Amino acid sequence: MFLVFLRSPSYTVPLNVHCFHYQQNMMLADVGDTGTSIDLPDAEVGKVCLRFAPEPSGYLHIGHAKAGLLNQYFAKRYNGQLIVRFDDTNPAKESNEFVDNILKDIATLEIRYDTVTYTSDYFPQLMEAAENLIVQGKAYVDDTPRDQMQKERMDGIESRCRSNSTEENMKLWKEMIAGSERGLQCCLRGKLDMRDPNKSLRDPVYYRCNPVPHHRIGSSYKIYPTYDFACPFVDAISGVTHALRSSEYHDRNAQYHRIQEDMGLRKVQIYEFSRLNMVYTLLSKRKLLWFVNNGEVDGWDDPRFPTVQGIVRRGLKIKALIDFVVEQGASKNLNLMEWDKLWTMNKKIIDPVCPRHTAVIEEGRVMLTLADGPEKPNVIIVPRHKKFNDAGEKAITRAKQIWIDRVDAESISVDEEITLMDWGNAIVKEIVKDENGKVVQLTGVLHLEGSVKSTKLKLTWLPESNELVNLSLVEFDYLITKKKLDEGEDFLDVLNEQTKKETAARGDSNMRNLKRGNIVQLERKGYFICDVPFVRPSRPIVLFAIPDASICAASDYADAIDGGSDFDSVSGC
Repeated sequence: MFLVFLRSPSYTVPLNVHCFHYQQNMMLADVGDTGTSIDLPDAEVGKVCLRFAPEPSGYLHIGHAKAGLLNQYFAKRYNGQLIVRFDDTNPAKESNEFVDNILKDIATLEIRYDTVTYTSDYFPQLMEAAENLIVQGKAYVDDTPRDQMQKERMDGIESRCRSNSTEENMKLWKEMIAGSERGLQCCLRGKLDMRDPNKSLRDPVYYRCNPVPHHRIGSSYKIYPTYDFACPFVDAISGVTHALRSSEYHDRNAQYHRIQEDMGLRKVQIYEFSRLNMVYTLLSKRKLLWFVNNGEVDGWDDPRFPTVQGIVRRGLKIKALIDFVVEQGASKNLNLMEWDKLWTMNKKIIDPVCPRHTAVIEEGRVMLTLADGPEKPNVIIVPRHKKFNDAGEKAITRAKQIWIDRVDAESISVDEEITLMDWGNAIVKEIVKDENGKVVQLTGVLHLEGSVKSTKLKLTWLPESNELVNLSLVEFDYLITKKKLDEGEDFLDVLNEQTKKETAARGDSNMRNLKRGNIVQLERKGYFICDVPFVRPSRPIVLFAIPDASICAASDYADAIDGGSDFDSVSGC
């Protein structure tokens, strides 16, 4: 049974979009890991053009966020342009849903761009460029079976089709364009160097047949360019001056420039940065799609996902994500990052402003009857956050009978003085246990003149009342059980069997006013984001636990009160 929400490295976070002024806050990456200014090679102020080029085959994740924010940083630094270009060259994986949600994610990240384009806008020019390469003898059509072709590339063996005549290549090219049975057996390859140590230069595939309709242009084409062929071409003719690419593409940089050279296009500068890798996290869209298709998650915005929508839904503030990315700058070092650092940044943002509320775990809750408590419940109004007036106020009902968590009840001894938060001290006089030795009822008396400095236990509580709301507190864990997959390791072998835990609780009546996306602190339990607000008494409010929630030490509370401060002013509480 889940009784207390503790700080855990397996948590993740939700968010409300936070207004972020890029020019003021993003001076970050002026310093890289060497402490020097980050510059683009041969960049001129006012003449730089960059592109952020996601493939619409999934939602943006935290790795894409780094790429997008770095592109925006450099565009801002050099007073240049930023193009959002959808690299939509594989209709089997892409959809308008992904296009729409990527644009939504870009807006959430507050990435400002000049225009939106699509690689499919350039399909006619790409086909013309491919035909020119065929005529020039720089490309050929190959019908070698896929597995054999891959083996020949690895071994540096030239395809038997490499010596085809221009006429034969054009004939097969037209079969590919028509999507005929013969054409479906073929692909177009660049004629580069089959013996080059860099295997990306061993006659890469430029075009392949695919009869699947394109999400944007329908069935106009039966052939589509590969990303490796389209990207250098579109970058060059669309005015891009610098292409930011993660270092995982390093071996293909030579191919990128060779294609531009063979086409007679200007050279586009490549700027490399390290891919953002997170512990216990899958960033491959193919692997994430497996979880979606197999019903292992609720969708691409599932709070267990590293997608922008997923981590925002789990309580992450966008400013925390931006600060996290910005702190890394454009480092080329490959790092496996811990989530804790991101959640710590997030906590610094939410703690000073999020309202405080109270919850008691449903299972095993224990009633404390105060013999001298108020015969009729009385209500007092207190701040929802004692150091942030804009959080508003809440009503607290003091009653003769109150509920406390079982874990707290089990910690109390007879005649022990305890502190009831937002009320004062009380002395427990009687403890009733069942046949199994579990505490089922407590009786005590108020001792309001007592000092909270002297008590060991500072307890949250709720009145016995029909006004309490039902809560479902949801805790998430990582989808896999290994920090980093080894080369060739199947993620299916390290799936986490238990990634979601729901705990029923009761909450104070003030939580009826929570809206979806509101972040609160449940005192002594941690930070939560509202995913499903109050609808009716029978339907619980759903609160997602935000990672890195912490519990205040009792001594901190006593020190704060004794020093004339307040509980909420203590770090993390």
